[in-house]
Amino acid sequence: MGEPAHVLIVDDEPASRDVLGKIMGKLGYTSSEAADGGSAFTRILADTPDVILLDLVLPDMNGEAILDRLRADENLQHIPIVILSGDDDMARISSCLEKGADDYLVKPFNTTLLQARVTGCIERKRAHDREKEFNRKTKQYSEELEAQVHAQVDEIASAQLAMIFALSKLAESRDPETGEHLERMREYCRILCEQLRNTEKYGEIVDEEFVSSMYSASPLHDIGKVGVPDQVLLKPGKLTKEEFDVIKQHTVLGASTLRAVQEEFPGIGIVRIGIELAEGHHERWDGNGYPNGVAGESIPLSARILSVGDVYDAITSKRCYKDAIPHEKCAAIIREERGAQFDPDIVDAFSAAEESFVEIRDTYQDSEKVFPM
Repeated sequence: MGEPAHVLIVDDEPASRDVLGKIMGKLGYTSSEAADGGSAFTRILADTPDVILLDLVLPDMNGEAILDRLRADENLQHIPIVILSGDDDMARISSCLEKGADDYLVKPFNTTLLQARVTGCIERKRAHDREKEFNRKTKQYSEELEAQVHAQVDEIASAQLAMIFALSKLAESRDPETGEHLERMREYCRILCEQLRNTEKYGEIVDEEFVSSMYSASPLHDIGKVGVPDQVLLKPGKLTKEEFDVIKQHTVLGASTLRAVQEEFPGIGIVRIGIELAEGHHERWDGNGYPNGVAGESIPLSARILSVGDVYDAITSKRCYKDAIPHEKCAAIIREERGAQFDPDIVDAFSAAEESFVEIRDTYQDSEKVFPM
């Protein structure tokens, strides 16, 4: 057995309140009383009743005004209201019912009829409360389940990202001189994306998801180097034309490998962008790049962004066959290639973020400090 139903009696006549209270007690219900509208609302807000027995004539406001106020309140509009009035005018009765009263009894009322009306209202109220509680628990369960799913997805995504970065580091480890290259590339891409987000042209394209995917996928750009023979990849001197042609194939190897992953596991945005990066980061704005010789905006935006960071990192890093070039000279070279090797918009983004590029170089130093900033 649950709690007994609570009936609020709103009537300015003490005798009427007393009679109604006794009737409710015989039915097994608890009751509270209010002699005016103000007191009624105080009691309603303190302890929401299951039914309100409402007299229309009160000293501070009429019952219809109370009815209007209750039905306009989302938190109180579900409380059943039975009007008790000495007025048997059909127009007024119709008005009260249209405003949302559940029933209208004319004084002096029939006790049996009153009991039936109140009992019916309580059953409806209890049914409403059960439905509300069921919906609350269903929503709570749904939210908890959604949170668990999100947590599991995040865990899986984190594991995928960790695996992607580990594989990329494995491929990179074949070149002992690349150091913190992947870490710097992620940061360079993030900085360039942030600059582009502030432009009218790319504000909607470079959204949060794009930036996140670029950051996560950028380590995949050179994954195809795992298929380049050591004698070519690790050659300390200048490459021959034939050897350089072999090196160029790392773009094709990387893209084809990631496409195979995409076919097996479709719909992963990071893999899609990884394909764009692997295949397109050596394409040139003027169409003289490789492997496909595409030009301008036919090159994926992701690849156009990464290519600037990749060249910057290559120029400012020490290699066995060259010394590192200082930032200022590297920045001048990149600007000279604006509209030739590089997308002009990306170069402009680089120019606006040069200080950040220097900070990234300082933060992610190779094992040997390559040049003073």
